[in-house]
Amino acid sequence: MKPIGYWLNRTDKALTTSMNTVLAEFGLTRPAWQVLNVVGDDPQATDTGVLTVLAANADVTTLTEAIGTAVADGWAIRPEPGRLALTDDGRARLAEVGERVDAFRELSTAGITGEEYRLAVTVLERMTYNLENGAER
Repeated sequence: MKPIGYWLNRTDKALTTSMNTVLAEFGLTRPAWQVLNVVGDDPQATDTGVLTVLAANADVTTLTEAIGTAVADGWAIRPEPGRLALTDDGRARLAEVGERVDAFRELSTAGITGEEYRLAVTVLERMTYNLENGAER
């Protein structure tokens, strides 16, 4: 059996590669899609807030580029400096992307029960907590 780190890395790579393929027709990447979701969920979204929320998902350069792409491609606007909001078109397009992402999620969890999924997430949360808090000891 391969160790968990091997499967974490391989799973993350497979998720990113597959999701980027799904999102490509919309001109998005996985980080850009994540940025749009954070902005869509927070009516007071800021660049700093997006970077903070998504810090575990990608580096600052990747996220900053994704924010720039969202604005340049008309998904989002800057109602004032440092703030972000989805455009009406961006919100409509994000809903369309959501349908594809839902299908992607079904594919990625095929053959996995809800309980198995929850257990896997719980184990990973616990491992992360142990490692992050163990480093402080």
